[in-house]
Amino acid sequence: MANSSALLFRTIADRDYLEFGSGESFNPHRVARFLELSKSEVARVAGVAPASVRFDQKMPKDVRDRMLEIGNICGLVAQFFAGDVAKTALWFKTKNPLFGNISPRDMIRYGRYEKLRRFVMSALEENAAVEGIAGRYAAGEPTRGAAEASAQ
Repeated sequence: MANSSALLFRTIADRDYLEFGSGESFNPHRVARFLELSKSEVARVAGVAPASVRFDQKMPKDVRDRMLEIGNICGLVAQFFAGDVAKTALWFKTKNPLFGNISPRDMIRYGRYEKLRRFVMSALEENAAVEGIAGRYAAGEPTRGAAEASAQ
């Protein structure tokens, strides 16, 4: 249970590597610029009319909410790359065979944000598990495989 509790709170990045802001200071326009999304693409991913997309105080809640979710995924990827903005941007723009040879940015543009989110969360969980095993191994602690082998 402790492991799942730790994973529960890994759904947001530790730091604001991409300087999107948070809370009242969140800037959805920075997310759109980072991913090079046009207003019509933002409208498509947020499920609103293109004419209603704006990045001021009168921004539709649906736009803000979706851009916050997308910005969070960008932040988690940036955290994986230790805050390297250039690597993060390149990852979002590079075609990925796991997505049918389209880029993560295009996944967002085509309305496949949820699939991208699930993939990123799964990959981060797997990475955390591998790091945990590697950390125990480096500290000289037996891993599950080693403990099972010594019991035989």
